[in-house]
Amino acid sequence: MQLDGFLLVVLGLVAWVYIHFLEEQRDTARSERDSAYSEVVDLREAARISGEMLADRDENDRTRTKALNHALSEINDLRRAVDGGGKRLLVKATCSTPKPDQTGSGSVVDAGPAELAADARSDYFTLRNQLALSHEMILGLQDHVRRICLR
Repeated sequence: MQLDGFLLVVLGLVAWVYIHFLEEQRDTARSERDSAYSEVVDLREAARISGEMLADRDENDRTRTKALNHALSEINDLRRAVDGGGKRLLVKATCSTPKPDQTGSGSVVDAGPAELAADARSDYFTLRNQLALSHEMILGLQDHVRRICLR
């Protein structure tokens, strides 16, 4: 009989250890599940933010590209008008007054407004294109910093 009682105690002890082991495994699995769920939530939030940042970047790029194309189109329209003779590129300039001892036709008073020479026109339009490009690049970078980097 004592052996039956001892065997019963040993079996109870083994069952208690096994149940305790299963509870520890259950708690570990719950902890790992909660950690994985938290990581999934964080990854989804990171993906959402990245998506918004990419959308902002693309919108900024579209806006600046549209503005640049518009500016370049206006410059090309001006170039065609100047080349066709419909417009002139005038230079803001002042001319000195004629000296009293100068006489004859073609004095400074009779001269028309100062205009760019024909060979300088292409340089003028190149500079305008570069200025428009630089302007839009600077605005685009400023928007990028405000909308994406400082987020």
